[in-house]
Amino acid sequence: MQEFPHHYHVATRVSGADGDVVITSSGPPDLATAPPVEFGGTGAQWSPETLITAAVCDCFTLGFKAIAAASRLAWSNLDVKVTGTLDRIDRKMLFTHFVVEAELTVPAGQEARAPRILEKAEEVCLITNSLSAEVHLQSKVIVG
Repeated sequence: MQEFPHHYHVATRVSGADGDVVITSSGPPDLATAPPVEFGGTGAQWSPETLITAAVCDCFTLGFKAIAAASRLAWSNLDVKVTGTLDRIDRKMLFTHFVVEAELTVPAGQEARAPRILEKAEEVCLITNSLSAEVHLQSKVIVG
């Protein structure tokens, strides 16, 4: 890992008032975005609202993988779903909370350690640690 601080660079470009916003960064492919259905969009593209929710989901999952590897937790499957709630508080729109639903499949003998590793993944997520929204983890461990 590189020393801190880390810097991440993203830019956007749009062609005309009716054009999609295109997010660019060196490395990954460009990503066209548009408003979500709730704000008059078609829902066919990623929006800032779905991107931030995806960032929470991705951060949790990548954090879990790193912690599980460091802890030598054996596991076979992780399904994560995140619901972000956007609300209006004191005339400001903001995400008030995120619910992270994680279902983890582990072999017999690993089920006692698995919940703590899921909790630790939620605790170390740099995305949720950077937001004011509450985060609720709902985890389920399956032996299989």
